[in-house]
Amino acid sequence: MNFMKYSPTRLLFGVGQLNNLREQKLPGKKALVVISNGKSTKENGYLKRCEEELNAAGVENVLFDKVEANPLKSTVMTGAKCARENNCDFVVALGGGSVMDASKAIAAMATNDGDLWDYINGGTGKGQELLNNPLPVVAITTTAGTGSEVDQWGVVTNEETNEKIGFGGPDSLYPVLAIVDPELMKSVPAKFTAYQGFDALFHSVECYISVAANLMSDMYALTAIENVGKYLERAVKDGNDIEAREHMAFANTLSGTVMTISACTSEHSMEHAMSAYHQDLPHGAGLIMLSKEYYKHFINQHVCDDKFIKMAKALGMEDAKSPEDFITMLVKLQEACGVADLKMSDYGIEKDEFDKMAKNARETMGGLFMCDPCPLSHEDCVKIYEKAYR
Repeated sequence: MNFMKYSPTRLLFGVGQLNNLREQKLPGKKALVVISNGKSTKENGYLKRCEEELNAAGVENVLFDKVEANPLKSTVMTGAKCARENNCDFVVALGGGSVMDASKAIAAMATNDGDLWDYINGGTGKGQELLNNPLPVVAITTTAGTGSEVDQWGVVTNEETNEKIGFGGPDSLYPVLAIVDPELMKSVPAKFTAYQGFDALFHSVECYISVAANLMSDMYALTAIENVGKYLERAVKDGNDIEAREHMAFANTLSGTVMTISACTSEHSMEHAMSAYHQDLPHGAGLIMLSKEYYKHFINQHVCDDKFIKMAKALGMEDAKSPEDFITMLVKLQEACGVADLKMSDYGIEKDEFDKMAKNARETMGGLFMCDPCPLSHEDCVKIYEKAYR
């Protein structure tokens, strides 16, 4: 029954909510607007709309457009330097999970000395506490994937050490304002809609089977799973299906919130090790590759049979009776979204890397292993990689 809930982020949810940015109480007068190094934010007009809203609110802005799909520590440090040199007093994250994650780290390093890895817990991080509050962050999400707009965490890769580790934790890293406007998600290509949708799904699935789960987190997790099960396929097949986009955005926001009440499990640690060594691997794609064998492992241990049955029902199998039904529904959804045949080998991952990745996963984000419903050994991780490999 024990849980702690703290959600300080003001959330504006719904179609057209970006148009209300100018009416909000913004936390400063000069914003560093952070976007990805891709073209979509500019070509789809989202950047222009955001800048117009900031201008209407009397806020100056400086653009930082260098964030990668898996944000790098060097990019974060460059962004923090840009914020300081331009005297920015808050950050606007306009984009998907990578942009929001990077923005939180940029906000922290804009006000604190040293290197980002001085403040990282895990791996070669020094585990120091932030001495100064980060710049406030306004998060405007353009994807339905990570839920980073409503939590206090981000994930950054140290390209020098091949470590991909979660950064954050302090309450000061929660965005002060989040805008979740499904209209901004209509332009996301089908395959990335799928990758992001499964990332949101696995946040909730992991938090549901986690030893940190509780009555409050279960409510969020199951509702998110139900929405993904009903609407992800529609969003993948028709990006302009605004009802599907709305419900996936809702599932995403719930999945971000549930991570602040429960905790993810080692599936995320294992995927982070994959994309730490293979920068071009989309996070959601890596999770999809692992998922079937990862969840089979815990089903075979019979540690939370009832929960897997409830998740199978949430995904649409009303008469589910066995935990294996969850795998059936998971694979069915992956097939419907065209992502059931993803291959590690297509991203350059080789079989002789499994021992290295299993070790990396535990050394960099070992805390998530403590949230597994039963202990997962190094050998177990290697076997899951091996079974999932294609």
